Amino acid sequence: MNHFLVKSTAQALFRSSRNYHRNFSTAAIAQLSHQHGGGAYGSFHGQRMSTLPEKKDHQPEENKNENNNAAVSSYWGIARPKVLKEDGTEWPWNCFMPWESYNSDVSIDVTKHHVPKSSGDKFAFRSVKFLRVLSDLYFKERYGCHAMMLETIAAVPGMVGGMLLHLKSLRKFQHTGGWIKALLEEAENERMHLMTMVELVKPSWHERLLVITAQGVFFNAFFVFYILSPKTAHRFVGYLEEEAVISYTQYLNAIESGKVENVPAPAIAIDYWRLPKDATLKDVVTVIRADEAHHRDVNHFASDIHHQGKELKEAPAPVGYH
Repeated sequence: MNHFLVKSTAQALFRSSRNYHRNFSTAAIAQLSHQHGGGAYGSFHGQRMSTLPEKKDHQPEENKNENNNAAVSSYWGIARPKVLKEDGTEWPWNCFMPWESYNSDVSIDVTKHHVPKSSGDKFAFRSVKFLRVLSDLYFKERYGCHAMMLETIAAVPGMVGGMLLHLKSLRKFQHTGGWIKALLEEAENERMHLMTMVELVKPSWHERLLVITAQGVFFNAFFVFYILSPKTAHRFVGYLEEEAVISYTQYLNAIESGKVENVPAPAIAIDYWRLPKDATLKDVVTVIRADEAHHRDVNHFASDIHHQGKELKEAPAPVGYH
């Protein structure tokens, strides 16, 4: 008797649940169709929930794309506003906005060098020089590939430092003097360097494998490094950026001597650095080198703050140079 009651109750619940989902789906389709004036939007969702894919397949390709875009953006009420360039044309990039583009300060001194003083400084300097020897042996005069590999590493420290400062701020309920934003700006800027270099240099499969390996090792090593000694970690990045400046200077010399063809600048670089329409590879390398020189100064400055026995929050961060 008990077994019969349990079985009957389970069957009743199953039928009730099935009817509820059927009625809910029908009501949802009707409501969406009503909200958007019926037509394509309502029928599109009805077809997605039905088992009739052949109707969707008969739509023109352009209509299918429009319906997909409308469905995703309209259902959740989230859509990027239409952004225009100064000339009235539509902004083509999703990875950055017009107000994030800037004119790079190419007048910055690219010859500055911080002389190592403390034992931590010397350790950071020698470590970077050792890594430089390894990279030079591998890439030799393949300047574009060298730059591409460099940017996959250079974009890591800012993200790690910004993340750890963010967590520290949460733990201690304190401000950071703008340093979180400054370091994340650095990481984003380095990433845009990479996006630009990828347009110029197509990495091979073994170079992609090298990037994956190097990033995995370097991220974890720098994460521990920064926790143990932020002042040495920032000094290390400062020296790393000094080497980046040297590398891009060699790249420029190769372009000027004719070893590397001075090809037109990629569209993403023209919009990101607000370069003239006829900009070339030489212009791109020049502005990237200026960015690296600024990262050099910011990280040496951060290390100096720690060497004075202070925290980064005690000195305003150089925010907004990008």
